[in-house]
Amino acid sequence: MTVPPPSGGPHAVRPTDNQWPHPPGLPAPVLSDQRWLDAVFLHWRIDESVAAQFMPAGVRPDVFDGSSWVGLIGFRMEQAGLGRGPGIPYLGSFNEVNVRLYSREPNGTRGVVFLSLDANRLPVVMATRAVGIPYVWSRIRRWPAFPVGAGGLLTSPSEAGTTASGGGAFPVGYSVRRFGGTRVGSDFTVVPRLGAAAADPLSVFLTARFGMHGRFFGRTAFIPNTHSPWPLFDAAVHTLADGLVESAGIRAEGPPESVLYSPGVQTRFGKPRLLGSQVPG
Repeated sequence: MTVPPPSGGPHAVRPTDNQWPHPPGLPAPVLSDQRWLDAVFLHWRIDESVAAQFMPAGVRPDVFDGSSWVGLIGFRMEQAGLGRGPGIPYLGSFNEVNVRLYSREPNGTRGVVFLSLDANRLPVVMATRAVGIPYVWSRIRRWPAFPVGAGGLLTSPSEAGTTASGGGAFPVGYSVRRFGGTRVGSDFTVVPRLGAAAADPLSVFLTARFGMHGRFFGRTAFIPNTHSPWPLFDAAVHTLADGLVESAGIRAEGPPESVLYSPGVQTRFGKPRLLGSQVPG
């Protein structure tokens, strides 16, 4: 049984239909069904030539406003399961923080390229690294955001009462420390602007991504997913001390230009395809 996506409440306005691209059909079979909750998106402009160094063969950097973009994204993975089955106990729910770039195929298919994905479940890290996905085992703390309501769904900001005594919203974010003797880590929190829905073209460009490009056993592949439009809020940086982006090989200058928060979406992953093969219809 598929759990419906969490509601962002009356203030969590989604991008309008003419701004948000229609998700492509998901090729069968469904490989995984999962929820991504309490998502924080931080993005910086970078030169297209920098992003090009990290692109798998057959794809190029996707560009908006003359720039490529690098993202630092934290979220809670919840109830990830195999196929359409129920979430896997313990292993299917964990915190994740990733560093990613944006890619585009010659046929126009857009995706993301992950430079690193930190997670706090070692078996998940080992299994995904075995197939070429660059997961890293880390200790990740999620700063409390909005509580879970009836049925396990995220309540809306207004219903959750997430304002401090001084009238401001609570910060939402993640703290990462990698295992293995390294000092690499990240601390970032944002304060969502709960009355400011983010539906601008840049926000849609950065979040309307329906798959990932990566190198798998010497070939470039695309792993598709589908989900409804993210309910997005503008947000303000509260704290930021990041070492993950630089550790991935990219120097991001100054404060992030795009700062977003979302209560989350339900997503499904479909059958991968190798680049050069026909896009499943």
